[in-house]
Amino acid sequence: MSVDRKDFLAKERILVVEVNWLGDVLFSTPAIRAIRLKFPGAYIAALVVPRCRALLQGNNYLDEVMVLDEEGRHKGFFGKLRLIAELRNRRFDTAYILRASLTRTLCIFLAGIRKRIGYANKKSNFLLTQKVALPKGDLHRADNYYYLVAKTKIPDGERHYDFFVSSEDRKFIDDFLQKHDLGIGKKIAVLHVGGNWDLKRWPKEYFASIIDELISHYGADVVISGSFMDHPLAKEISGLAKHKPFNACGLTTLKQLGCLFAKSDVVISADSGPLHIAMAMQARSVSLFGPTSPDITGPFGRGDFSILRNKDIPCVIPCYNLECKDNICMRSISVKQVLEEVEKRGWLKRLT
Repeated sequence: MSVDRKDFLAKERILVVEVNWLGDVLFSTPAIRAIRLKFPGAYIAALVVPRCRALLQGNNYLDEVMVLDEEGRHKGFFGKLRLIAELRNRRFDTAYILRASLTRTLCIFLAGIRKRIGYANKKSNFLLTQKVALPKGDLHRADNYYYLVAKTKIPDGERHYDFFVSSEDRKFIDDFLQKHDLGIGKKIAVLHVGGNWDLKRWPKEYFASIIDELISHYGADVVISGSFMDHPLAKEISGLAKHKPFNACGLTTLKQLGCLFAKSDVVISADSGPLHIAMAMQARSVSLFGPTSPDITGPFGRGDFSILRNKDIPCVIPCYNLECKDNICMRSISVKQVLEEVEKRGWLKRLT
């Protein structure tokens, strides 16, 4: 992307070096908002990996979204030189480095960015000009990012994500639902069945069971959401169910997925990036938490949401034991619990 010469006249040119996962990028949006508030006349850009780019596209608080393509144009030694040249060309004054990374911080240094702000860490301390001590206690991940900018937790009135969708995205989903005869005189329940590691996922047979309940006893249209990579999992779950849901995995972009969530009557998901997209779209959601802590990566925002987790299990949470065999934390959340929560909130009613 070329840079307009008038942008060089801005009071400050700021780069936000982003994190790598969907949920974490959404967690960073209150910090981006805080940077804009702190430097209203600045030119602000974000550097983000390709899979998370869509989350920041159209963000009203950013002037540019740069892609860090570590598997393509920025791969290897010469790729890093290309990245450094691209950054140097934009003449940034300040970089907020949200993820401790020696390689990325070194590129920021070699690009001539004078102010380099990040959390104190052994990897790249020597390259930072402002080392911020991690705040005490187990703060939410979003509060950690915000603290780097504002030296405080996110204020109550600002505890929401920024995720901007277009009128074209909304129309796509309106047409999509009509084309597939979904939500015509019926409620829509969206199930997000994936997750970036298996132990965070609700068991497949539980999803199959709730599909049958939602269709037969609540009269709902059930949609399974996810990326193209989630399609086999969704197909397997559908095969376990007596009643067939609509498998939408891979059929929408992230922006369109957000619009689908907004159109639904309830979203049911484990701890995942799309769960936080649902929250950004103020969708009604039931989030299922097992090995991860809602206090650290749980949903928040302006929407109506519920968090289900069972504390009466012999585990220390958060738990990152990827060798766990029984996954008791997720198995202990029953289909009955989820349906009772949905009914209690008035999102769906059981047929008489």
